[in-house]
Amino acid sequence: MKHNLVSTFLFLFLHCIGILAQGPSPSPTPPPARATAPAPGPPGPTNVTKTLEKAGQCSTFIRLLQTTQEISQITSLLNNSNSITIFVPPDNAFLSMKAGTLNSFNDQQKSELIKFHVLPQYFSLSQFQTASNPVQTQAGGTSNHEFPINITTNGTSVNITTGIVNASISNTIYIDSQLAIYQVDKVLLPLQFFVPPAPTPAPSPPKPKKNDDSSDSDSVSSVSSGVINSPRELLFFLAVFCFVYVS
Repeated sequence: MKHNLVSTFLFLFLHCIGILAQGPSPSPTPPPARATAPAPGPPGPTNVTKTLEKAGQCSTFIRLLQTTQEISQITSLLNNSNSITIFVPPDNAFLSMKAGTLNSFNDQQKSELIKFHVLPQYFSLSQFQTASNPVQTQAGGTSNHEFPINITTNGTSVNITTGIVNASISNTIYIDSQLAIYQVDKVLLPLQFFVPPAPTPAPSPPKPKKNDDSSDSDSVSSVSSGVINSPRELLFFLAVFCFVYVS
């Protein structure tokens, strides 16, 4: 019995010495830290095409945006932090145009037609009340039958006049702090497509120079002084002289 206790004690003693000799057990290696995901950047500009597709009834205007490549210009303006306003006629507005009107426009005119529906500045509905007419569009100038557009308000209604068409805003499709898209009840037709520019006035003719009165005065003075200037007068003078001398 004593022998067993001594053996057990000795075993435990040696085991403790072995544990102390090994030193403290190393702490477990922590798992590698996960890389922190970068913070999301600011959202990009609104996708105009998708916005119009979501609104519906804009397939003709979308097709013109794409075939004229004006959608690229609009996207570039928005990417460069430019603010714009777009007037969008629905499909039934194109159908109500005189038959063949849209097809009669060449490629340049179709591009200008889309630009004529884009204002290079942002307008909320209330800001149309203080619009300075004629309002500039992306199509070009406003003078000499070019691309003038006039905007007036009457209460909550906004009316648009081009010189060819009188239209009004019928709905707000999309609006934020940079982009405003409004539905209009008619296709905005520019004046230049139907009325030729006024001709440039011809330059005024040069003023005639004043005559030199000195030559006239010299001829008058020579007659009044009795100077003989013609052969007939000279012969008459000699005949009279000879007659007087002979007599």
